[in-house]
Amino acid sequence: MSANELAPVIIKKVKKVSGGGHHGGAWKVAYADFVTAMMAFFLLMWLLNATTEVQRKGIADYFNPTIPINRISGGGDGAFGGTDILSEETLATSGNGASNRQPTESRMARGDSGTSDPDVEAAQKAEAETMKGLEDMLMGKAGESMVSQDIAKHVVTRLTDEGLIVELFDLPGEPLFESDGLVPTAIMTDLTAMIAAVFALVTNEVAVAGFTSAQPVVLAKNPVWDISSGRANAVRLMLKNNGLPESRVQRVSGFADRKPVAENPMAVRNNRIELILLRDVF
Repeated sequence: MSANELAPVIIKKVKKVSGGGHHGGAWKVAYADFVTAMMAFFLLMWLLNATTEVQRKGIADYFNPTIPINRISGGGDGAFGGTDILSEETLATSGNGASNRQPTESRMARGDSGTSDPDVEAAQKAEAETMKGLEDMLMGKAGESMVSQDIAKHVVTRLTDEGLIVELFDLPGEPLFESDGLVPTAIMTDLTAMIAAVFALVTNEVAVAGFTSAQPVVLAKNPVWDISSGRANAVRLMLKNNGLPESRVQRVSGFADRKPVAENPMAVRNNRIELILLRDVF
């Protein structure tokens, strides 16, 4: 028997591992979390750019659990019934709501959620009625007009939040001031005297604003600013000479050709003076 026949037989088994290097899917979860976070970040950036301050505040309040659902509480004394927010802040507090008839000055102001003073409302209503009466007097809506028929076509009135605006404007062939000058015509003199008499019926302050039509762009020196401000100041002096106390004139402004009322910026309709009977500040 040979030595080779007695030697043990050795069998070598090789284990093949498929997909070497990929040990589980944990990295996929981490990558998905990263992508989600980036999407949320870019969405936040887009919201900050696409929304207003008021909208952003509303979104923040929606996710704030301390903010009550209703801005106005029921005014009760117990839990929930007396919980509200300040009328000018977004802080939660306990007590009577801002809708209380007599809120304390130390706790909350009279804002959008509060109530206004009845005396102030009555004064504002009376002032509005007075200005409406003056407007009717100027334009003859309540009877005989204080403006003659010849010069009434130069006058337009309107009531705004600022007050009663009496607009005096040029018409073709009938200017209120001499051409490109500060000398008033007879029409402007009569109109100013009439308006001074109407404004003397009340004590409100007065503002004067001057406007002009645009000039050709070929001009080396554009005089529109000097003309508008000069005409407004000339009207101020005419009001003073007609008995209106100078202390009642709050401001005199010149707007040049920056606010045209006609489609054509060079139209004579843009040459105008606005006399504003200002509302009192309550």
